[in-house]
Amino acid sequence: MGRELLAGPVLRRMQPDRITLWLATSAPVQWQLTLHPENGESQTHDLAVQCRELKVAERYYIYLIDLPLQQALSENCWIGYALSYRQGDHGSWINITEEAPHLLYPGKNTLGFVIKPKVNHVLHGSCRKPHYLRKEGKAAGDGLARADQHLEKHAGNPTEWPSMLVMSGDQIYTDDVAGPMLVAIHRLLEQLNPPAEPLCCTQLEDSAELHHQQPHYYTRHELLPKTKANKDLRTVLFTGVKKPVFTTDSARNHLISLAEVMAMYLLVWSPIPWRYTDMAMPAGIPEEFEERYELQRQAVQEFVAELSSVHRLMAHLPVAMMFDDHDVTDDWNLSAEWEETAYGEPFSRRIIGNALVAYLICQGWGNAPENFSNAMMQRCESALQTPGQQVHEELISQLIAFRGWQYQWNTTPVLMVIDTRTNRWRSERNAAHPSGLMDWESLSELQQRLLGHESVLLVSPAPVFGVKLIETIQKIFTWFGKPLMVDAENWMAHRGAANTLLNLFRHGKTPKNFVILSGDVHYSFAYEVELRSRKNSPNIWQITSSGFRNEFPRKLLDTLDRLNRWMYAPWSPLNWFTKRRKMRIVPRKPDHGSRGERLVNGSGVGLLTLNSQGAPVLIQQLLADGDSIEFRKRMEDEAH
Repeated sequence: MGRELLAGPVLRRMQPDRITLWLATSAPVQWQLTLHPENGESQTHDLAVQCRELKVAERYYIYLIDLPLQQALSENCWIGYALSYRQGDHGSWINITEEAPHLLYPGKNTLGFVIKPKVNHVLHGSCRKPHYLRKEGKAAGDGLARADQHLEKHAGNPTEWPSMLVMSGDQIYTDDVAGPMLVAIHRLLEQLNPPAEPLCCTQLEDSAELHHQQPHYYTRHELLPKTKANKDLRTVLFTGVKKPVFTTDSARNHLISLAEVMAMYLLVWSPIPWRYTDMAMPAGIPEEFEERYELQRQAVQEFVAELSSVHRLMAHLPVAMMFDDHDVTDDWNLSAEWEETAYGEPFSRRIIGNALVAYLICQGWGNAPENFSNAMMQRCESALQTPGQQVHEELISQLIAFRGWQYQWNTTPVLMVIDTRTNRWRSERNAAHPSGLMDWESLSELQQRLLGHESVLLVSPAPVFGVKLIETIQKIFTWFGKPLMVDAENWMAHRGAANTLLNLFRHGKTPKNFVILSGDVHYSFAYEVELRSRKNSPNIWQITSSGFRNEFPRKLLDTLDRLNRWMYAPWSPLNWFTKRRKMRIVPRKPDHGSRGERLVNGSGVGLLTLNSQGAPVLIQQLLADGDSIEFRKRMEDEAH
């Protein structure tokens, strides 16, 4: 590996008086950052103190630059930046754009950003699966590449750029991994050379054996203990649960080792690591999966072809992130029974814990660095150097119990990002029933944080107000004891969580303009919501954009969309049997949709435009194929 830069820079929280960036390199380096404000003097910062280094492997280092600024940066103007590194104290400084010229927009000679705390535009979405294939075998484009096109279109006037990119879950898929991607991960690891991680409770000695001698392509479910007591474990976590109403998920290539998950982040965020790996089919692929391998390889190749655009986007636009289940594993913490089963067995606990450690390093840390103590990051550093040892297990225990993943950015409207995965409200009636997405304590804390704000952008990975028919199907499967078959995770699935959340909206001091951004469901829609019992109801919008590179089965979604409109029309008595009966929900119609269509199905990215009061004035879905769809203003006669 002759080059140092592997991934980044990824802009994270960017404020006039403090900026945060994430990078990855193949060698330990020193960093220097020069800022060139369009309306101010240049600033040069040597980052020996404000830069934290984590060694992941012999040739893989993570850096988080968290830089307080004595001289505040101007808002709403272009701020160019030059990020340079050197090895040792006396080497020459190398600008990262020398290694990655694709990071520059046309007409620009530096990277740059615009600090826009007054939010007038925001890009948002979720669910980015590298090997997604439509039923006809065609790969979908990447919504993040489409977002980069939007920035390039306005590169001549970057003050028109959105304030941020919000990624609301499933930034990576640890559980649904294509065979070619896993091969690419292992060949990259040969170059990165991570330390071996002992693997408890398996026939494998350590991760080195897993990565090279026995990778178990398409057969990783066989690694779990095959005892009667662990039958449920294999079903819950690792065998690929068939969900006939919605999708068929496959976990046969589930990532296991910490090194595998850390390598995955490089391969989905940057084109550079792909120079050091390939996807040629190895000898160990089972014959029955060879055809699938070739289809997936073509899909991943198309994904890789757009990574230069994605790399450029994330180097110019602040990115807010939050996990959903696939960042860790499918149906993560679905129910109390799931938690007891998955955390009660050392091997599955390690798999989940490794994904959480990687999320902390690559995503959570940059959202709000102050949420993670020096002691936690020191433990993380030790775990990376000695994976599988006691400090690694202690870190996993700490992260499983951690309650600080949620965060807010002090923009206007304020951005509040909630954790709907780890603070669950477990069912008091049946441990197998879905848990509430947040417990009473977390919802009470959220209500306190909302007080005093006139407007808010609330990021909830799962929609608060979803499609009623789909929620009803999920409820029916749960009633029959099969919540895992249909991803029975929605805000209305748990009575206590649903009532507490809806009471939050009915609170007299709820922000006047309340915009909810969500993903998760693999289709996009926009609802307006009113309280039936209040004359001065807050203005509530549910805006869902999903996925960046994932879609819902087309014919099935079209059927559910139309059935939902018919079954839950304003005159339908079924509305009185839902938890949302005290609310009036009005869908916005996609401008390209047919008469009965309310949902948009297509990989892309959401673009939201707000007025000065924080209310939406334009809601769009920018599709990866280049099309743009607007969700039109509400239709009074179609509320339900």
